[in-house]
Amino acid sequence: QVQLVESGGGSVQSGGSLRLSCAISGFPYTTYNMGWFRQAPGKEREGVAAIHSGGSTIYADSVKGRFTISQDNAKTTMYLQMNSLNPEDTAIYYCAAGVWLPILRLRQDEYTYWGQGTQVTVSS
Repeated sequence: QVQLVESGGGSVQSGGSLRLSCAISGFPYTTYNMGWFRQAPGKEREGVAAIHSGGSTIYADSVKGRFTISQDNAKTTMYLQMNSLNPEDTAIYYCAAGVWLPILRLRQDEYTYWGQGTQVTVSS
């Protein structure tokens, strides 16, 4: 059974930083794409960043230069380092995983497994 469990959310003031973690277990593939998505109040869920099992990464334009996606050497945990946070980053953040695809994208339909989400709140 595949499980993705996020942690590290919380409340922070504008300009602050948070580091989200996503612990992955039971994933049946040795190659994969993994990503972070977020959903702000009243808005649709959107892609934030993704990483290929080989290490390639992509970012949404809104977070480029501020957020960094990474994974540990054992590839059992994925991280999202978020710096220079602003109120527009307030959302529930979800981690997701899917089978490896040759093009790394932030398309939600390409990710099969999802975590339960963790709240990030940025105050001005």
